[in-house]
Amino acid sequence: MGETRAKIGTWLGFLLILVWCLLPVVWIISLSFKGPTETAAGSPQFLPKEPTLQNYSDIIDNPDFKDSLINSFGIAAISTFLSVILATLAAYAIARLDFKGKRLVLSIALAIAMFPVVALVGPLFDLWRTLGLFNTWPGLIIPYMSFTLPLAIWTLSAFFREIPWEMEQAAQVDGATSWQAFRKVIVPLAAPGVFTAAILTFFFAWNEFVLALSLTSTTQARTVPAQLSFFVGPDPFNPPYGQLATASVVVTVPIIVIVLLFQRKIVAGLTSGAVKG
Repeated sequence: MGETRAKIGTWLGFLLILVWCLLPVVWIISLSFKGPTETAAGSPQFLPKEPTLQNYSDIIDNPDFKDSLINSFGIAAISTFLSVILATLAAYAIARLDFKGKRLVLSIALAIAMFPVVALVGPLFDLWRTLGLFNTWPGLIIPYMSFTLPLAIWTLSAFFREIPWEMEQAAQVDGATSWQAFRKVIVPLAAPGVFTAAILTFFFAWNEFVLALSLTSTTQARTVPAQLSFFVGPDPFNPPYGQLATASVVVTVPIIVIVLLFQRKIVAGLTSGAVKG
């Protein structure tokens, strides 16, 4: 009887948390199917009275949104690729080599990752204007990497420390060079950690708002989160809520697809090392 009550309580708690987390998502999806007349009402209903796809048509035909979507994909992909490569090499060196200041390096990396982004906007704005990086892809990729690299290094160094050193030594005994042993033995074994670091890096670059808004001036490099702030509509007192909700849905779809495709590797990467034995 006690076990049955515990299971019922667990499921009720699970359903409560699920409803609490998914309710805003369902509301945004519902809002994306509502027309301007219905969204402008004082107390709009939860479900649309007359569902319409006009908002999706307007978003798809919006050239500024399409340009910002391309910018988001390109900047996030390049930032992720470079961060994962550099973090893999750095994490391997930190995990395998003994040198003075190893803990200091990790501490500084963690401090950089925790540094407030807002504090860097002013200096970066002036520096990027001087160097000609303002409103360019490199102007966003470089600061993105400064925040994603430390997190990726911390994640990957934990994975490399768990890989037995003997496996690399065995590959070298069989005739593999240090680079071949690293590339063909160590990196495949650390694949869950690499995927985890890549996903976290991509999520940061995809969702970042402050730098994307402050270091761009046109759709030449502006990403989707920053571009959404310019969806003001003809009337400043009645923003286009339907289009904003539709754009949010469209932007969220790639994240959902990535999570579904790499769900097992993400879970393996986040839980690896949690249990010892």
